[in-house]
Amino acid sequence: MLAVLAGSGVLPAVLVQSQSERPYVCALDGFLPDGVTPDRVFRLETLGTVLNELKARGVTDVCFAGAIRRPAIDPAQIDAATLPLVPVIMNALGDGDDGALKAVIAVFEHAGFTVRGAHEIAPDLLPPAGVLTQTAPTEADERDADRATAIIAAMSGADIGQSSVVQAGQALALEGVFGTDWMLNSLQNRPDDGVGGVFFKAPKADQDRRADLPTIGVETVTGVARAGLRGLIIEVGGVMVLDREQVIAACDAQGLFLWVRAPEAT
Repeated sequence: MLAVLAGSGVLPAVLVQSQSERPYVCALDGFLPDGVTPDRVFRLETLGTVLNELKARGVTDVCFAGAIRRPAIDPAQIDAATLPLVPVIMNALGDGDDGALKAVIAVFEHAGFTVRGAHEIAPDLLPPAGVLTQTAPTEADERDADRATAIIAAMSGADIGQSSVVQAGQALALEGVFGTDWMLNSLQNRPDDGVGGVFFKAPKADQDRRADLPTIGVETVTGVARAGLRGLIIEVGGVMVLDREQVIAACDAQGLFLWVRAPEAT
C-alpha cells in the first residue's frame, strides 16, 4: 500500500488521481495540499507515532510530494514514539534542504518503508526531450542554457536552489529559500529594459530524486512571462511538469518556448 506524505500545492492530488487504488494521504500541519483531503494531518513532533500508524495500516511504500517550509518545533508536543527521532529531526532542520530531505528519507527507510519518487509513481509527469512549443530557443538562448547549467552546478555545492535566470551569460536571479515564484516576481522591476533572458530549472547535483524533484506548472509560465523572459528550459528526466498540455498552451499564448533539454545538450 502506498502513502503520500503531502505538502502544499497540487502535486499530491495529481499523484492520488494517477493511482487505481487511492493512496493514504498524510499532510504536515500548516502545509495542506490542494485538491485532495488528507486522511491524516500531523505535526513533526508526532512523526514516530505516524510511522507506527502507517505500519499498522499496511503501508509499505511512501512518496513525498508537495512543498513545505521548516516548521518550528514545540518540545512540549513531542510524543514518546518520536523522542528517539529528536536528534535526527533537529540535525535535519539545521541542515541544507538536500541534507534535510536525505535525513528524513533515512528515517522512513530505517522504519522499513520503501521511499519512491513522485516521478516513479506518475512517470507521465516527466516530459520527453525536445522543444514542446511553437517558439524555439535561439543560439543565444542555448548559450545561456549552458551558463545556467554551470550556475546550478555551483549552487548545488552550497545546497541552495534549483532555478536560475540568465541573460547574455549573466545571472539575473537565483532561487533561494523563498522559491521559484518569488524569484520570478523579483524580476518584475528589473533595472534594465525588462526584456530578455531564460528561466532554467534542474535538480541539484547528487540530489536524491525521490524527494523534492523540481516541478513547473502554469504559474511558472505566468511568472516567466511577467518577468519579460523568452522561455523556459528544464532538464530532461529531472523536472516534472504539472498539467503539461496547459503549460504548453500557456507558453504558446505568451510566445514563450519550453525546451526540455537533453543531457547531450549540456
